[in-house]
Amino acid sequence: MGSVTPLPLSSPTQVGFDRIELARILDLYGRMVAAGHWRDYAMDFGRDVAIFSAFRRTAERPEFRIEKRPALRNRQGMWALVSESGAVVKRGQDLGPVLAPVERRLMKLVAE
Repeated sequence: MGSVTPLPLSSPTQVGFDRIELARILDLYGRMVAAGHWRDYAMDFGRDVAIFSAFRRTAERPEFRIEKRPALRNRQGMWALVSESGAVVKRGQDLGPVLAPVERRLMKLVAE
């Protein structure tokens, strides 16, 4: 019979969101759309980072970017919430606390 060639054990060529992470992000996005604040989103997947960007309008800079950088897992945390100006609003090991500032903004929008 033929020979079996093992696959090389290397890091993946692209970082992405798993199903649970994406469900949590899209849940927040859907609630912000329902509140009338966000209208569009984009996802970008690269070698070292996966980014979810949320827009108020289609033709402008994203209001928030949710970034996943697995290389920073043991340092600052692999999750980051980045504002429109490029400043890091929150960084952490888990997705929930990183999304907390946007959740608070949603509560203010709904209360108004």
